[in-house]
Amino acid sequence: MRRKGIFAALAVGAAALAVAAYALAGGSGPGFNHLSATMSGYQEVPAVSSTGTADFTADVAKDGQSVSWRLSYAHLEGNVTQSHIHFGQRSVIGGISVFFCTNLGNGPAGAQSCPGPHDGTISGTFGPSDVIGPTAQGIAPGEWDELLNAIDAGKAYANVHSTIWPGGEIRAQLNETGNPHD
Repeated sequence: MRRKGIFAALAVGAAALAVAAYALAGGSGPGFNHLSATMSGYQEVPAVSSTGTADFTADVAKDGQSVSWRLSYAHLEGNVTQSHIHFGQRSVIGGISVFFCTNLGNGPAGAQSCPGPHDGTISGTFGPSDVIGPTAQGIAPGEWDELLNAIDAGKAYANVHSTIWPGGEIRAQLNETGNPHD
């Protein structure tokens, strides 16, 4: 009986430490606060042999309700048409969650135009109202926590589309750690 009491006390103590650590860490928001990714054609699905590259960075606001980002791309073979965050794991094409920019007139109100035609830098901030889906994959418009959970799990990617590669010329998984096949 005494052994069960010790184990119970240890379990309660561990749970209390976990709650305290969570509270000290801010208590809410995503498990990440900074993202950095380098895009290439080899990460596209299917892979693309492109000279294009891009650097993407993002920082989560302290309140967890917005993300400031910067995307700088260069040497695209086609004219840039649009760029987004998609919901999908490595080697899978997923639906659009957030627009960075578009030159096709297909974005939500207020979407920025993409600089270019082959090189450019663009930045901005997105939040819950900028999440547009993909509903068919379980992320409804405005479902901020769903998108953050996907990014946190490494199951979202950013890419840049072009006139030569309309499905995407360059891509990078966001926050991917551990086994990319989980």
